[in-house]
Amino acid sequence: MNNLLETGLAFYRAKRYEKALDYFTSLDVDPAEYPDLAYYLGLCYTKLGKYDEALLYLEQVVTNHDDFLHIYQCRMVLGYIYNVTGRYRLAEFEMRELLDAGFESPQVYSTLGFALFSQGKTDISLDYYRKALNLEPGNSNALNSVGYTMVELDRELPEATDNIRKALEARPEHAAYLDSLGWALFKMGRIREARRILGRAYDLSKGNRVIASHLRKVIDEEGEEES
Repeated sequence: MNNLLETGLAFYRAKRYEKALDYFTSLDVDPAEYPDLAYYLGLCYTKLGKYDEALLYLEQVVTNHDDFLHIYQCRMVLGYIYNVTGRYRLAEFEMRELLDAGFESPQVYSTLGFALFSQGKTDISLDYYRKALNLEPGNSNALNSVGYTMVELDRELPEATDNIRKALEARPEHAAYLDSLGWALFKMGRIREARRILGRAYDLSKGNRVIASHLRKVIDEEGEEES
């Protein structure tokens, strides 16, 4: 089977996902009977942002594959898809399945933390973000997530800001991290700095709605101070 997939895998490794998908779908093979094919079909559809199609194949892998690494990777991708499409309870389910199976990683804890945060379970999400950070103290995503969640809880803002700044050291032009820093500074009353940083975050994000709402709040507050 691996020889049969090799041409498609070459396209996939070269990030030519449309070509890889065309090849995989041209094969006269039932993905339900060959989990490796279902696995790569699911990944290709994910890379192309075709999430409904991806889910069909990724679920097949989780159900039929006997390779724990493939199952882990597919559940991680499922968690990502469910989070970006707003199906947070399903993302939570996938991550808890991994934890129950003994798969502990910063990525699992961060994905679970985001799913919980998005359901309004902010305190619990912070616990999982911290578990991610304990496993990998320099993980920029975990650093930012811990910091941002603390900001949302109005808790230990100087420490939250330090975590966010550490994340930005690794990725100084990351829009979400800049948004976290700007929002933290706003909560600390540093309005002008917050506006400058949130403006940069907004430009980099090309109009992200959450960042836009933060920037609007800061501008409104600045206007009230000057009036």
